[in-house]
Order: sequence, then C-alpha cells, then structure tokens
Amino acid sequence: MITDFIALDVETANADLASICSIGLVHFKGGEHFKSLTILVDPEDEFDPVNISIHGIRPEHVVGKPTMAKVFPVVGAALQDTAIVHHSPFDRTALWRAAEKYGTNGLPCVWLDNLQVARRTWDRFKLDGGYGLANLAQAFRYEFRHHDAAEDARIAGLLLLKAIADGGVTLQQWIDNLGYASQSPGVPPKRMKPVAYPKIARKGDGDGPLLGETITFTGRLSMSRDMAATQAAIAGADVADSVSKRTTVLVVGDQDLRFTNGEEKSTKHRRAEELIAKGFSIKIVGESDFLAMTAS
Repeated sequence: MITDFIALDVETANADLASICSIGLVHFKGGEHFKSLTILVDPEDEFDPVNISIHGIRPEHVVGKPTMAKVFPVVGAALQDTAIVHHSPFDRTALWRAAEKYGTNGLPCVWLDNLQVARRTWDRFKLDGGYGLANLAQAFRYEFRHHDAAEDARIAGLLLLKAIADGGVTLQQWIDNLGYASQSPGVPPKRMKPVAYPKIARKGDGDGPLLGETITFTGRLSMSRDMAATQAAIAGADVADSVSKRTTVLVVGDQDLRFTNGEEKSTKHRRAEELIAKGFSIKIVGESDFLAMTAS
C-alpha cells in the first residue's frame, strides 16, 4: 500500500519540453511535507523570453549546472519504485522527452497526475476558475510562489492530500485507477489501467452518405463513443469495435492525428496503417472530417 510520495514539477527554457532548466522535488512522508529540493539544470538550449518571464530563470543562472544526462542517474536512484505526483501531463512528458533527448533512462517510478485527481474530486471548479495550481491554491488558501518548481511541487502534494481527505480515496486507489508506469528506455510512461471503452458495434441504419463503409473509432473524441457510433450508423455505416480487414474508415480524435511531445499512435491507428501497407483500402480521418461527412 503506497502512502508516501514525491511531488515533482519542472520548468523549461522554451516551448520544447525537453529543455528542462529546473526540477523541484518535495518529499511527503506520513501525510506531511518532509523535505524539498530544487535542482537547476543546464538545458543546453536557448531560453525563450516568454519562459524567462514566467519562471525567472535566465541563462546565467544555469552556467556550470549539470545537464539532464547527469541529473537522471542521480535522481533516478533516489526515486527507484517511488510514486511521483505531478500536476498535468506536462511534467511527466517533459522528463520523458529529456530522457529521449539524451538517450538515457527516465525515472523508474509510478506517475500520478494530480490534475486528474482534482477534476474527479471537486466538481465545483469546472465553472469556477478551473483546475490550475494557482486557482486551487487560492481556493484552499495555500500560499506559494507560482512557477518556482519546488513550490509548485509542494502545492501539488498538498492538493493531493486535500483530495484524499475530501474524497475518501486513498493514494493507492488513485494510482491503481489513474497511474502511469515508467517503461523501457525510449518508450513513454503507459497508463497502468487502460481506458476501457464500451462495445459500440452496430449495423448501419439508412442510406446516408456513409452507406457501405465500416467505421472504427480511436483516440479522444469530443463526444462519447456511443454518440459517434450512432451518428455513423444514421449515416449508413456499420460500426466495428476494432480494426480489421473489413474496416474502411478509421476516425481518430483530432488532437491525436498529430503526435507530439512523445505521444504514440493508438493500437488501432497502428493496425490500420499496417493493413494499408498491405494494400487494404482504409481511410484515416479526423473527427472534424468525420462530422463534416455525416452532416445532413
């Protein structure tokens, strides 16, 4: 049963998530803030004025500081099999991208995105400022220096403890449901409990513009899979749960069409590309294009 954890936050020199210039680590032990550590890092990259205006770290501050190639082995040894809490996918992805940049191992730990915990614990912030650190800290009267890596990590940890107290869900339960596990070098952390989508297979109904097509959906859609399947069926298409040789159209969530920051294509997407390479006629389209095709 996991009870203790390390809260983590990173700052970057520019828009490239691999350009980490600061890491904040805050150890929570027995439900309390135990100790903090800030590591300045030479990103071996340019500093964007916009990023400097956010966190205040300038090129002269990192002169002589270690690169991530040297930081990873030291930090990784200390975080072996630890639960790492972060607020938003930004930090987890940045560390994986930095590991990819330097061809080194990432952090051997389990990751928990506290942003997802907060969204599932406090509904009221949907319409009251959102789930950013600053808004949540203000709501719960936590004082901190925003965009200081260790301070942001500390608040992320305090918010997790608050969510555990308010929601009655343990740290172990959150990890079991939302956790990501580090993978082998070169592979980004993977969700430990894959998202399970309900079966949506159905026959086409009518003679709409997609009559004769067999459609499968993948990725993050703006609507539920069931609603998308209904719309496809009304347009005449058969809907299948998985990609096969009968598939003629794969609809991909718009934000998953282009893969950046280390994200991978889904299993369905890769399977469709394999079949296309073998000569099968499958069109891969985004959700917006799918909606345009089914518009009456």
